[in-house]
Formats: sequence, structure tokens, C-alpha cells
Amino acid sequence: MNYKNKVLHFLALIVLCPVILGTAFAQSGSKTEMQWLGQAGFKIKTPGGKVLVIDPWITAGPKAPANYKNDLSALGKVDFLLVTHAHVDHLGDAPALAKLNEAILYGPADMVTPLITLGLIPANLGYRFNKTGFVTPSPGIKVTAVKAEHSSLIVWNNPNTGKNESHPAGEPVGYIIQLENGLKIWHMGDTGLFGDMEFIGKYYKPDLVMIPIGGNFTMNPEDAAYALKNWIKPKAVIPMHYNSNPMTKGTLAEFEEAMKGSDIKIIPMKEGQSIEY
Repeated sequence: MNYKNKVLHFLALIVLCPVILGTAFAQSGSKTEMQWLGQAGFKIKTPGGKVLVIDPWITAGPKAPANYKNDLSALGKVDFLLVTHAHVDHLGDAPALAKLNEAILYGPADMVTPLITLGLIPANLGYRFNKTGFVTPSPGIKVTAVKAEHSSLIVWNNPNTGKNESHPAGEPVGYIIQLENGLKIWHMGDTGLFGDMEFIGKYYKPDLVMIPIGGNFTMNPEDAAYALKNWIKPKAVIPMHYNSNPMTKGTLAEFEEAMKGSDIKIIPMKEGQSIEY
């Protein structure tokens, strides 16, 4: 092969490599596996094989899968964690899972800092970011923090006194999670209605929304349906944050009724159930 042909061959490889790699990746698996851990907790296996866990309230979660409650290692390898805010039903077992897997816990800056200063996680396992900030926990995965209308507080048992202490934990967030195949999931965390849901829907264009419907602490079924039908308009929705707390009385049936007339696909899940999307 002469010099000219070598150059042409090299240039062709530069052009074709991304196509070849992209095709190989698409063939390796384009599905996303999701398991509902109860409340707002999910285990997600990405198309590229990475496992992320969001808001895992497991050992004390009344509706968490029984096979995980006494053995967090039964979840398998966790590559990274996302926590939307510090309330116990969201922070839950995230510090324990981070240490068990040597996995980074990503979360709002003013939540991660007290987790470190109180000794709940080592500094190397906490990553701080905030609304409109984004992280790339793995090649092809991008997580952007967005607004959530809620509150955040760490309740910590002081080992020196044996008493519970309340510590401010910044502001809550939701997450736009873009996976290797381009799928965008909006995990809303805990939130009430707010007008910028419309902006987030238009700007980030999530395909799938995980939305709280329980009421009292978050949107109820009617609120959630209004936001989805009028502002967000995703392809599909998974209702969450209901059925685990007697104070969150919203039901799946009420949500389905409120969503009538919409072509948004509702994906109802049972705690512990896994699906592919």
C-alpha cells in the first residue's frame, strides 16, 4: 500500500469508527432494565451494563423487596448512586450501598457535604453538584440535576449521645438521566407542582418520567396528571411514591382515572417488579 492509499485508509477509519462502534453498541443491548424498590427507589441497568440505584429505602422500607431487606449485597454490583434529597425514605440505604460497593453517591451539594462531615460516607464517595449542573458517571451516561419543589433534612443519630439530631441538607432535586442509547428518564424525586416543569419538559425532552402521586408530601394523582398532560408530555410515565406511607393516600387507580384522554403510556409497577424499556 503506497503512502496515498495509507492516508486514505486512515481517513476512512476515522470516519467509520464511530459508526462501527455505535452499531456494535446498539447490538449489544438497547434495552434498559428497571426494578422498583418501593417508594421512589429504583435500580436501573443501563444498555451499556452499568447499574445505578436511586433513592434506595430498602432495609426500613415497608414495601421494599424482601430478598434485599436483610442483605443489601443481594442487589448485586452497584456502579453509582443518585439521591434526590435527604429524607429517610430517599437517602435510606444509599450511604451503606456506597460503602459496600465503593460507589460514588451523587447528590445535591448541601446534602452531600453533611453526609461527609457527619461521617456517613467517606469524602471520596461523595460528589456534590446542583440544579442545571451535570455529571457523567460513566461514558455515555449524563445526569443533570433539575428543580424539585420540596424540602430536605438529615436526621442523624449521634453515637456520642444516642439522640437523634436534625441537620439541614440543602435543597432537593430531580434528575434527567440520559443513557447510552439516548433514552432520557426524568426521576422527579419528591415534588409538588411548579411552573418550570413545563420548561424542563421542553428543554430536556424526557422520554420517560418517574413521578410521585401519593399526595401530602408531593403531588397527588390529579396534580401529577395535570403536569404530565399539560406541561411535560413524555412518551411514558411510571407512577411512584405511593402505597408505602399511610399519609400518602394517592392511588394508582386515581392516577389512571386522572390520566384518561391522554396518549401518554402509563407503566404501572409493583414493588420488586422489573421491566425492560
